Amino acid sequence: MNALPDGRHFFRGDDGYEPARRATVWNARLPQRFPDVIVQAADVADVVAAVRYAAAHDVKVGIRSGGHSWAANHVRDGGLLLDVSRLDSCVVDVPAMTAVVGPGKGGSVLAVELAERGLFFPAGHCRGVAVGGYLLQGGYGWNSRVVGPACESVLGLEVVTADGEQVYCDARHHPELYWAARGSGPGFFGVVTAFHLRLYPKPPVCGSSLYVYPIETADEVFGWARAISADVDRRVELQIVTSSEIPGVGLRAPGIVLASPVFADTEEDAKAALALLDSCPVRDDALVAVPFAPADLPSWFEAVMSNYPSGHRYATDNMWTSAPATELLPGIRRIIETMPPHPSHFLWLNWGPSPARQDMAYSLEDEIYLALYTAWSDPADDTRYGDWARTNMAEMAHLATGVQLADENLGQRPARFATDASMARLDAVRAQYDPQGRFHSWMGRV
Repeated sequence: MNALPDGRHFFRGDDGYEPARRATVWNARLPQRFPDVIVQAADVADVVAAVRYAAAHDVKVGIRSGGHSWAANHVRDGGLLLDVSRLDSCVVDVPAMTAVVGPGKGGSVLAVELAERGLFFPAGHCRGVAVGGYLLQGGYGWNSRVVGPACESVLGLEVVTADGEQVYCDARHHPELYWAARGSGPGFFGVVTAFHLRLYPKPPVCGSSLYVYPIETADEVFGWARAISADVDRRVELQIVTSSEIPGVGLRAPGIVLASPVFADTEEDAKAALALLDSCPVRDDALVAVPFAPADLPSWFEAVMSNYPSGHRYATDNMWTSAPATELLPGIRRIIETMPPHPSHFLWLNWGPSPARQDMAYSLEDEIYLALYTAWSDPADDTRYGDWARTNMAEMAHLATGVQLADENLGQRPARFATDASMARLDAVRAQYDPQGRFHSWMGRV
């Protein structure tokens, strides 16, 4: 008997299968991987039915929340692809400063809705990213240098396990599953149907600084950024984006943009927190210099998405590092020299040193985060551009302590994303909750 939800499942070869597969991936570079069946869950009952179907037929399960996995980790050959993007409910308890949110809820939508109520959550930087995959992989978002990666604000989760059982996990109930859910990302061995989140007061002042430097100053800019990394106020996100042109400021040549959001209690506090960023040794060469300007989340989302236009084909890779600038600069020069056309770009993020974290699977981070995002529109350029990110990160791998799952490329370049102790613990918890291997592990790892 077919226990899958009527009208919301598509076997390979059915009418509607390919549109359903296409709809699970934001990246226009749709992988040539084909699940046997795609299930579009409308509620928790559909999730339970899909997981029990997979168990009865001994097939693996991949899970899609928002489809923003660059590598489309959820789309695998064979098995069942469970699309939970329609589980997007949100119930906010303003006095308690908590929310219960479905995995398909857009983080940018959540952030704006909360702001209207005077509340805040460290949602992801990109519009359209659903909270499901974002929270599971760790969740670096707005003001995360202060409130921590978003998974630290997950109070509990409602999960459908490998045998189709519905459980609630937190620090007291199924604590090992709770531990694993906060950082295991696409390797999590269950289906989250709701997240219980801690909320925060909306910061009174949101703003940013903006500096644009010519590409010829790269050595000085990145050397300075590394030198001040430990001194950057944690309320500030020092993000440096390098690309072959910067249309937003009318620069049709390669340039370096320092766009640094700040969250503070007063405008004076915000300006003081940003003051260090006005100390770059090539400050007089800046093409644009705005030490402080008021901002809000909608405008920040708009600015970020100018680097990630829809309809493009994307490839990414990344690394955490604590290497000195002298060792990083040769690789950075190579990145700049080989950079594909805009909107491809190189991101440098001053992240640490970080405070002590909660005990959770998210266990690997470092002082500096580097990521490459290749974007192109013509499939004929796949061979030309598709390996740029991987190649350059591979060249710098000897300087890396690991990678972040947000921009993982594990299928093409397996890399460390958790401490050895955490990986051993993840394997043990998986063996307990998913002994048959019902849920796919990370790409690049059996």
